[in-house]
Amino acid sequence: MPDLSSKDPDWWRQAVVYQVYPRSFADADGDGLGDLRGITERLGHLAALGVDALWLSPFYPSELADGGYDVADYRDVDPRLGTLDDFDALAAEAHRLGLKVIVDLVPNHTSHRHPWFREALAAAPGSRARDRYVFRDGRGPDGQFPPTDWQSVFGGSAWRQVPDGQWYLHLFTPEQPDLNWNDDEVRADFRTTLRFWSDRGVDGFRVDVAHALTKDLTDPLRDLGAPELSSEKALLTLPPGTHPFFDRDEVHAIYRDWRTIFDAYTPPRMAVAEAWVPGVRRALYARPDELGQAFNFEYLQAGWDAIELRAVITESLETARIAGASATWVLSNHDVIRHASRLSLPPGTDENAWLLGNGHEPAVDRAAGLRRARAAALLMLALPGSSYVYQGEELGLPEVADLPPEALQDPVWEQTGRTRKGRDGCRVPLPWTAEGPSFGFGTGGSWLPQPPWFAGYAVAAQDGAEGSTLELYRAALKLRRKLLQGESLTWVPDAPDGVVHFTRSDGWRCIANLSDTDVQLPPGEVLLSSAPLTDGRVGPDTTVWLG
Repeated sequence: MPDLSSKDPDWWRQAVVYQVYPRSFADADGDGLGDLRGITERLGHLAALGVDALWLSPFYPSELADGGYDVADYRDVDPRLGTLDDFDALAAEAHRLGLKVIVDLVPNHTSHRHPWFREALAAAPGSRARDRYVFRDGRGPDGQFPPTDWQSVFGGSAWRQVPDGQWYLHLFTPEQPDLNWNDDEVRADFRTTLRFWSDRGVDGFRVDVAHALTKDLTDPLRDLGAPELSSEKALLTLPPGTHPFFDRDEVHAIYRDWRTIFDAYTPPRMAVAEAWVPGVRRALYARPDELGQAFNFEYLQAGWDAIELRAVITESLETARIAGASATWVLSNHDVIRHASRLSLPPGTDENAWLLGNGHEPAVDRAAGLRRARAAALLMLALPGSSYVYQGEELGLPEVADLPPEALQDPVWEQTGRTRKGRDGCRVPLPWTAEGPSFGFGTGGSWLPQPPWFAGYAVAAQDGAEGSTLELYRAALKLRRKLLQGESLTWVPDAPDGVVHFTRSDGWRCIANLSDTDVQLPPGEVLLSSAPLTDGRVGPDTTVWLG
């Protein structure tokens, strides 16, 4: 395959990357499920928006036990989503439009339908086939209890028993058995996968659960002692590198090995780690001889508070500097409540309880949420580094919190005994038109129901409409290309309470008023504002870029 990517090795350092969740982006064949041809047909939207790259969430063969993150074949396309030829056409069109292509890699676990796991189930305990995964004998009489007290991220035990009595590890759903990264064959196969997609012109990789690949598998396996210690939150209290299956030091040898593959291409393939680890540990994944970049989830999790955001931004820039990477910023993705809703919830709100109550307790003012989301977007896009934009964010889409139980697809719902509603509310297929079947998503229905109010957020409804969120994003991204220089900022001293105010290298500045009162706008040319200004004053929940 020809190398279709641009030759700039550092294109990713200040890029705006648009996350496409393939099953919810656009449906070309009318079966209600988004597909690769649908994405290709809509790439003009991304080019007009002004992003630099698209990141494709998994499109591989999968039974969708976890939204595509249960992969049965890492080097093919799910037939419901298309073919390898469709992928090649997508990549070619993206590159023609000047867009880079990043694909999701899921190395922690496979699908239970992967040929390796089927072989493991058919093989005997202690066999070579089982060594690719984590199989252990159970505890207690006849081994009827799990080998350890480790808990799944999605709830319940992280172990599942097979008919011959052994147990296998699954940190997520039982349909996602964890691979054994101590196994040389596992490591070799993923090297092949990296080359397979790189040879097809892929510009980079987003590495799923990058912090969980290596485990302490020394027998006897050790218990954690409490269910909450199976969460990444335990990394804040345990000594670094000591958790039995999260953020172990051994994982970095894998990524140093991968870097030799990335650097064999011109330009080198980029990578970004999904690593839910504290900032100082996150820097390890982002080192130049490893993945090069890591998601900054502290920013996503920060409240709408000027003091907290200033602290997170300062720490994130320093962490990136130490790593020799650029910072990353993200407000929404396929795993969290959309920020047009999340940022408008009162501090301390139990988000799961809010979802279980269909978004009614407390009620969210959509107009107020959109105002805050627009301000948050301009603030993020003014920061030095890469911004990752989740599909529909440019439309100001809020969370669909009231999906009925019978429509839910997220395994979290059933695996937690219907006590956690899950992530479907941010995955509802996009509205392209204000009318027609599935609001232009496809000629048929959509795999998750779209609410009637989606019509007002549709691309067609916002295209060319003065003051729309879509036009705000287009203007911001166009201006950002001209303004964004360097990878640092300077805080303006004595900013009013509740205001985030900084200058960039060539003197332009960003002022975000997160307070509930107006503040005076400093002298300067207004380049862009997330909301109208009145009498030289910046209203609450408003961000302004000044020349």
